[in-house]
Amino acid sequence: MRVYELNGARGLESIALTNRPDPSPLRGQILIRMRAWSLNFRDLLIINDNYGGLKPDHVIALSDGAGEVIAVGADVRRFKVGDRVSPTFSSSWIAGPMTATDPPLNRGASVDGVLAELVACDENHAVRIPAHLSYQEAACLPCAAVVAWNALFGPRPLLSGQTVLTLGTGGVSTFAIQLASAAGARVISTSSSDTKLNAIRKLGASETINYRIFPEWQDEVLRLTNGRGVDHVVEVGGGGTIERSVASTAVGGQIHMVGALSTGTLSPRSLIPWKTLRGIMVGSRADHEAMNNMIAYHEIRPLIGSVFPFDQVVEAYRYLESAAHMGKVVIELDA
Repeated sequence: MRVYELNGARGLESIALTNRPDPSPLRGQILIRMRAWSLNFRDLLIINDNYGGLKPDHVIALSDGAGEVIAVGADVRRFKVGDRVSPTFSSSWIAGPMTATDPPLNRGASVDGVLAELVACDENHAVRIPAHLSYQEAACLPCAAVVAWNALFGPRPLLSGQTVLTLGTGGVSTFAIQLASAAGARVISTSSSDTKLNAIRKLGASETINYRIFPEWQDEVLRLTNGRGVDHVVEVGGGGTIERSVASTAVGGQIHMVGALSTGTLSPRSLIPWKTLRGIMVGSRADHEAMNNMIAYHEIRPLIGSVFPFDQVVEAYRYLESAAHMGKVVIELDA
């Protein structure tokens, strides 16, 4: 089978198309013929040696994909041949809180990912995909959508009528807009492009802010909320935006740190009015399944910005790196 491995080099040169023997499912495993995959910002961090010290060598790339079960090993009970599935982001985290002593094994980084024609995985580390979604759409869910779900519906979940602030128009942010809107929340979103802002209004954003026009966009957030601030911020910028995100947050609100595009400093005093800064590490299989239920009920469809064929994976990475995309960048076997 054809696979894309990360070979230990740095940058786009680390992505290599190679061949491995076709896997056979062991006891308790399913064999998936992959049909589509999607890229996340973490995949750029990984190839640029900026992912928590991990430097994958001869590890199959990517965490997100979807396909069809074509064989099952002995004692498999959760799936059958013909089921449409996605491997979960983690190959170890089933449910409950993540612990420091047992961190999840992340596909495409600490263990083999899914950018291969065939993937064998434990039946407990996969989920059925919503019936209304294509393989392309389902491939967008395991990382970015679960991150957005965990941010909004974690220990202190979003309530109908609350207000959410999202930053930018990447995968996590567009999923957060869709999920929050479906939950009955008011969504305020930022971007540097009026074209992108017009598009995300169609996803469910109630108000939008062009941060090139309003560089101190926290003031505009406070104006839109009559000085109160928002209940949840899905923070993807890191040091470059965190102070403004905290300033945009209501007393008792939550800032969900799901990305770190840059480093910076934050005064602890800014959190004193009972504002909670919470780090997000994707989510468990149980989170993925709960999110799928909501996506199925509301028939939410991911926003796909571009689709690349399997033989243009490096070009897909390069396009993601350009930051020209909106929504998800997808790879399809037969595009």
